[in-house]
Amino acid sequence: MLQSGSTRPHLGRVLRQYELVDRVLSYDPGANEALLNRAYVFSLQAHGSQKRASGDPYFSHPIEVAGILTDLHLDDETIATAILHDTIEDTVATPEEILRLFGPNVARMVDGVTKLSKIEAQTENERAAENLRKFLLAMSDDIRVLLVKLADRLHNMRTLHHIPNPEKRHRIARETMDIYAPLAERIGMYEFMREMQTLAFRELEPEAYDSITKRLEQLKQGDGDRISRIGASLKAQLARQGIEADIWGREKHPYSIWKKMAERHISFEQLSDIMAFRAIVPSVEECYTALGVIHRRWPTVPGRFKDYVSTPKRNGYQSLHTSVMQAENTRVEIQIRTAEMHAEAEYGLAAHWAYKQAKVRPDTQVRWIADLIEILETAASPEELLEHTRMAMYQDRIFAFTPRGELIQLPKGATPIDFAYQLHTDLGDQAVGAKINGRVVPLRTQIDNGDQVQILRSKAQVPQPGWLNFAITGKARAAIRRHLRQTEREESSTLGRKIYDEIVQRLPATPAADAVTVALKRLKLADEAALMEAIARRRITDAEVMEALMPGSADPEAMRALPPQSSAISIRGLRPGVAFDLAECCHPVPGDRIVGLRRPNRGIEVHVIDCKALIDGDDADWIDLAWGDKTEGATARIAVELKNEPGALGVVATIIGAHKANILNLRLDNRDTGYHTNTIDVEVHDAHQLMKLLAALRAADAVHAVERV
Repeated sequence: MLQSGSTRPHLGRVLRQYELVDRVLSYDPGANEALLNRAYVFSLQAHGSQKRASGDPYFSHPIEVAGILTDLHLDDETIATAILHDTIEDTVATPEEILRLFGPNVARMVDGVTKLSKIEAQTENERAAENLRKFLLAMSDDIRVLLVKLADRLHNMRTLHHIPNPEKRHRIARETMDIYAPLAERIGMYEFMREMQTLAFRELEPEAYDSITKRLEQLKQGDGDRISRIGASLKAQLARQGIEADIWGREKHPYSIWKKMAERHISFEQLSDIMAFRAIVPSVEECYTALGVIHRRWPTVPGRFKDYVSTPKRNGYQSLHTSVMQAENTRVEIQIRTAEMHAEAEYGLAAHWAYKQAKVRPDTQVRWIADLIEILETAASPEELLEHTRMAMYQDRIFAFTPRGELIQLPKGATPIDFAYQLHTDLGDQAVGAKINGRVVPLRTQIDNGDQVQILRSKAQVPQPGWLNFAITGKARAAIRRHLRQTEREESSTLGRKIYDEIVQRLPATPAADAVTVALKRLKLADEAALMEAIARRRITDAEVMEALMPGSADPEAMRALPPQSSAISIRGLRPGVAFDLAECCHPVPGDRIVGLRRPNRGIEVHVIDCKALIDGDDADWIDLAWGDKTEGATARIAVELKNEPGALGVVATIIGAHKANILNLRLDNRDTGYHTNTIDVEVHDAHQLMKLLAALRAADAVHAVERV
């Protein structure tokens, strides 16, 4: 069994060649000795006289990393990768040499670890995101790269205090706290996570770290061997019921204590649960038996019981958690698990190598990695990548069920849209509603722990921009944004083509057959689609397009002689909010005479021709627009002045419904003794329907006045 605490620093001399090989052979007798010996000698010679910041030979670092991984019982290729992981970056060794001497698997993993260290970005967010991006790409190829990198980071954190530059120390510690410790937690390597957090905390918050460690030391001196006493009492109580358990007790780590103090806004003295115990029992059945014994013997703390055995965490973690009040009036946390559960609880993914030795790659057991890879492929910016991945790594989880009983883990606060995308991207794209525990609910409804969720879908549905207001998982947000970006590109290209055709009509002559190809080179654009999108979003002006198509045509004198826009550009088939936006100031609807304002890097803003906002005048280009046939409806805003009497608003709602319009929003703007004014947003098909609705409202006795805003 993997022993707790085996990742503690190796003090003293560097592991010798035969010692490292013997370690691997002790748990894997069939390991490739020649591969390990070759890697050891190659790394020793390659690093030569290089020194670390501590003054130790640089070679000591990769050997310590390899030593950490032997404690996890990893295979010979992973150990060889650890020994060689810095050779390409820090020595004259080449990838070709590594491939020739150590084979394709080791070469690929060494290359993966190397790529993670080559960060060439300008801002802190970009640097952190690029680090994470390379990390995830390497992980998608072989999960062992992640294990090597975590061991590498752990040893670097153990020697962080030797780095003289405080800013560099702080940056490394912050990156460890934000990225590497959560990654270790997400694959269940809690021992790695705790040590990295403690070391990073010591660097980032030195005063808080010193204060908490001193308080812990004072408690030890004042209470004697309280942990041993409580542990012995717990072991004896279980033994009396025939349960042979190994009991391990410890004080919680300084960072864990500090985090609880910050979350609960309490002092160290007010913190009652600073001790945790683990009871390792022979079987799953005895886990529950032991839990019953403990609950019968000591009072439980309400709300502190969690069953991760029947419902494991997403990273595979299994254990029973409970908190009780001990005889010494002390609240203690107790975790009950089997030996195999404990191995996975401490070393997570790595424990699969020791216990399963399976042909199946261990990363098949970690679905969240696939989710992160999908996010990686669709993130449009470093900030978006960091937002999604940190969200996926940090948030507390809830459990929900499909109608067939499949268990789905989601972050706390997730909605049916998150649930749908977790099951399948197509299901998320087509979601129109949901049933939670048999009751139809909107997509923005929060899912509670244990809910059964059924997604209602329609092939006519597409992802909506508003979904981003309540989707919280990185996978859902990335998929929604991907679809919106693609739709925006397509619709902008379509609209840009219509504007382009109108621009061509204004040229003094028909352009040459190869004019577009030549224009693309002059404008430094990749293809026609890029040209059309740039036109629609006014990244280039009409004059620049004309000049690129026909040099000299955009001369000021020639421009004055050109005819104006000859025909209105139809926006038929395009969706509001994508390639164009309907202005909030005048709320145009189909049938209104409209114009569009084009501003750089923005969609076209559609206004009614007599909108007051057009008087302001700015640097926007004006284009004549038309709705086109069969254009879908839009939202109109009306102001209704009602008599202040019972039922007046009901009369208005009835009239609106009778005219097949839909109320989207209603606001009370003004109330006095006799009348009150309401602003109502109504969805109508066109201006003709709106005019009939206004006429019907004016004819109602309860309505004093009504006008379109």
